[in-house]
Parts: sequence; C-alpha cells; structure tokens
Amino acid sequence: MNASTDILEDVLPDARPLFRLRHWLHAFENSLLAILLAAMVLIPMAEIVLRASLGIGIRGAIEWVLHLMLVAAMLGAAIAAREGKLLAFATAGLLQRRVQKISGLFTAIVSVAVTAILCLSGIEFVQSEREVGKLLAYGLPVWIAELALPVGFAVILARLVKRAAEKWTGCLLVLLAGLACAGVWRYAPVDPQVWVLPALIIIGIATVFGAPVFVAIAGVALTLLAAGGIPLASMALDHYTLTANSTLPAIPLFSLAGYLLAESRAPARLIALFNAAFGRYRSGAAVVAVLSCTLFTSFTGASGIAILALGGLLLPLLRDTGYPEKSALTLITGGGLPGTILLPALPLILYAIVARVSIEEMFLGGLLPVVLMFALVLAWGISKHPRRHHVSTAPFNLQSLLQALWRAKWEVALPAIPITALFSGLATPLEAAAATAFYVLIVTTLINRDLSIRRDLPRVMAECGLLVGGILLILGVALGLTNFMVDARIPDLAVEWVTTIIHNRWLFLIVLNGFLLLIGCVMDIYSAIIVIAPLLVPIGLAFGIDPVHLGIIFLANLELGYLTPPVGMNLFYASSRFNQPMLKMCRAVMPLLAVLAVGVLMITYIPWLSTGLPGLLR
Repeated sequence: MNASTDILEDVLPDARPLFRLRHWLHAFENSLLAILLAAMVLIPMAEIVLRASLGIGIRGAIEWVLHLMLVAAMLGAAIAAREGKLLAFATAGLLQRRVQKISGLFTAIVSVAVTAILCLSGIEFVQSEREVGKLLAYGLPVWIAELALPVGFAVILARLVKRAAEKWTGCLLVLLAGLACAGVWRYAPVDPQVWVLPALIIIGIATVFGAPVFVAIAGVALTLLAAGGIPLASMALDHYTLTANSTLPAIPLFSLAGYLLAESRAPARLIALFNAAFGRYRSGAAVVAVLSCTLFTSFTGASGIAILALGGLLLPLLRDTGYPEKSALTLITGGGLPGTILLPALPLILYAIVARVSIEEMFLGGLLPVVLMFALVLAWGISKHPRRHHVSTAPFNLQSLLQALWRAKWEVALPAIPITALFSGLATPLEAAAATAFYVLIVTTLINRDLSIRRDLPRVMAECGLLVGGILLILGVALGLTNFMVDARIPDLAVEWVTTIIHNRWLFLIVLNGFLLLIGCVMDIYSAIIVIAPLLVPIGLAFGIDPVHLGIIFLANLELGYLTPPVGMNLFYASSRFNQPMLKMCRAVMPLLAVLAVGVLMITYIPWLSTGLPGLLR
C-alpha cells in the first residue's frame, strides 16, 4: 500500500470514492499526455505531406509543436512526481534506513520550498506575458500555454507533499514548513546575499539525501539570481525559452518511438531474425545478444530498458547454447552500452542540443566508436563460450531466415527513416523524429497490432512522457543557472583555472575520463549531460578538443559508469530483472568492464575515430 493510500485511510473511514476519483484523475492525465504527444507527431507529419503535395504548410506549425512540448513536459514531470520517478542522484540509496527517514523529511521540505518558489516565478511570468498580449497562430494567446509552468509546478508540489510521509500529519508538517521557508526566502526584509551560503549548503545536503535533480539545480539558480538582484520571473522566462529551440521536440518524439518498440513484440521478432542469421555459429548467441541490446539501447535511449525488455528472451538463448550463467548475465547487462552513441539514442541528441553541436555530426562521430565498442563486447562474448561445448543447432536454413526477415521487416526498415530524413535534407530534425514516431506508432498499433490503441497507448505514452518530462524539467531550470553562469563568466573562469593547473592536453583527457566515470556512477546520464556538458565544452575547446570528440568521450564514460560497481545503475536493473544478488552481478561484470574501459581509452586518445566521418560534412 502506498503512502497516499495510507493518508486517505488515515483521514477518512471510507475513502473509496476518493480512490475512484484519483484513479480517474490519473487515467485522465495519462490520456491527455497521450493526446499531446500524438499531436506533436501529427502536426509535423501534416506539414511534410502538405509541403510535398500542395507546396503549403501549417501556419505556425513549429510554434504549436514547441508549445505542446512545453505543456507535455510539465504534465510528464507531474506524472513522474506522482509515480515517485523524478530523477535524483544515486547517493541517497547509500544511506542507512534510520538516516533515510530523517533525511527524507528534510529533503521533502527543501523540495517543497524550491518548487513553491518556482510556482511563484511562473505566476509572475505569466502575469507579465499576459500584459504583453502575444498570440500564437490562429489567435490563441501565448500565456495560456505558459500557464503550464505555474500549474505544473503546483501539481508537482502537491505530489511531493503527498509522498513525503505516510500520515497526513507528516504531510501537513512538510507542506507548512516548506511554504514557510519559501515565504521567508521570498519576502523576508533581508539582503539576499546573506542567504547565499546557508541556502547553498542546505540545497547541497538535500541533494545528497536524494532531492530531485531539478530541485538541486533550481535551488542553486534561484539563490544566485536573488543574490544578483535578478527578478524572480526570469527563472520561468529562462524555462520558457525551451520553446525557442526547434530541435528539442526530437527528444520526446524519438523517445516515444523507442518506448513503443520496447513494449511491442519487436524484441522477439528481432531476436528471432538475428538467431536465424547467426544462431548456427558456435558463438552466434553472443552476436544475437549484443546486436539486439545495442539496437534497443539506441532506440530507447537507455541500456537499462534493453535489459528489462530483452533479458527474459536472451538469457535462455545464451544458456541453451552453452554460455555459463555468469557470462550470459554479463553480456545482457553490458551488451547495450554501444547503443548510447548510436542515433537516435536520446543521450546523443540531448548532448548535441546542450553542447550546440549538429545532430548529423554527432551521429557520424558515433559510428566508428559504436563499431569499436560493439566489436570489443562481441569479442569478449565469443571468448567466453566453452570451446568443448557442443551446440546442437540446425544447419543454416535460408527459408527460415527469409521468414524471420519478413516478420521483422518493419523493424529492419526503421533506421532508414531518421537517417534518410536527416541526411537528405528533406526534413528537419523535428520532422525526422516525428516521421520515426509516426512510423512506429502505425506499425505497432495498426500493422502488427502488438499494442491496443485504447488499452496500451495511454500507458506507454505516460511512461515515455514521465521520463521526458523529468529530463525537460531539469533542462528548463538548468537554463536559468546556465544563463547566470554565462553572465558571471563562470565558464571562462573555469577554463582559466583548469588550464592553469593542467598544461597538457593528454593529461586533461586522463583527468576527464576519471571525472566522467565517477559522475556516471552517481548521476543518471541525462542529468549529467544537462549539468556538466555546458561547463566541459569550453574547457575542451581550450585544449583543442573537437566538440564532437568530447561528446563521444562524454557519453562513453557516462554509460561505462552505469556498469561500474557498486552503484552502476545497470547492475541494479540486472539484479532486479534476474533476481540475482548484487554482489554476484558486480563480480560478473568486472572483466567486461575492463574490456570496455580499453575501448573508452581508444576513443579518447584516437580522436580520428570520432572526428573522421564528421569531417566529411565540414
């Protein structure tokens, strides 16, 4: 029984009507998010069709999609808060249970205070925008879409309060304490500079104790902005500038395609195809496992999802062909890591946007490193197959292969859509993402009928939306901090400091690898990109490191952190999925971790692997 159920039963003897109301509210949120994401897909698709057939377009199409993205992002973040899935640092799990109870209340109070201030910032911003009277296409006032900011933060605040304690008295305490802190911060007649150090210390402690990443970033940004005398509404204004980036909607659209694939029967069809092609070879199961995990990681954006989606199918296949359980678990846990740097992987696109690098160049920059990392994982997998084990496989059967290819034809054709759209010049990155999502939507619901439009789509879209909402929420509040740092010349000062201490480019790369590996252990890859990349890009440029090369190093190290004991996230996914002790998983992945580390070093110190193909576009 969850905390909110306990609260309802604590307040009302018969809370069944409220349970039903809450159920319908959650269903409404999921359906609304599905409608928003569907509109983000259909508007660019209609634009493509009208432009190709009639030479006309939809007035304000891009602006509509961008504002729909803002609303969908805030709704997705609210759903993530509802499910307790707002992105946070992994350090909270290292605390003892007793400490976690006390720290949880402290963290909740800080989170409520920061979220309340963000809500107030959104209200002030919407009020000022309403006076301006700016209109979207077809006469819709822009401030209506901007209402998503204060309303979204208000809903997130309510859900943070609901999850803060098991009893309503504890929730009420958190709410009152958080609002009191926000009121003191906002209205106390004290010089804001007096609050800077204490506020930063409090936010830092809350972050270590498990506060959501958006709270940590927003808390720091709000504190520094107040100390600089910058109006509170500027925080919401910076958040709203998400709608100025026409590439950004590619993130939710590519993510939607990946989630739909993961929830369909596409994994089984692809594994059957790869098994028909490679299964007759002694180590063919390793090829099937690594290829399947890599492709699914590229489309879902997370190797952890590949573990959950493919693990139940791949583990029996590997064990039946002679692989020891330890080696089989390792292949599934680490086999998807190369897919992080293969288009349309979400981390690759997010880094390109944050670092202001062409998506096309990042895609080309990742191709050779993907081949390298794939070959290393595959070589390790082949080496672990017992040489004396007899694999009783049927001889190669062309008819079986063709049948498997026919069944998986829609999945096999999928990568051609974003690649052709991006490099042919026929579509923008936004339109390429919309075309990919539309293709997958049609294939999974109408052609293969793996997913029900009424029963499955709202659920899958809600799962996709809460991840994307959490990411865009962090990105939105991070823009306020980024703009402050730019105005305060912090990136320039960081460049001066690092170049004063480190004079050698190769030494900097060694330090960078160690730093990013550590970050990858304690931060999710999306938060790390948003927080760390804006600072590292100018430092890398100071050492003459190409931004594309730096990006591939960045992503490869962070994903390697997901496999690093004892806190690598993939280890937790695999431990949970296969019901294995965490210590066993840590021991199992160490050899493959060493092999992948060699690959990361090769990517780091052979720049041509990342810059050779992008150089063809320059």
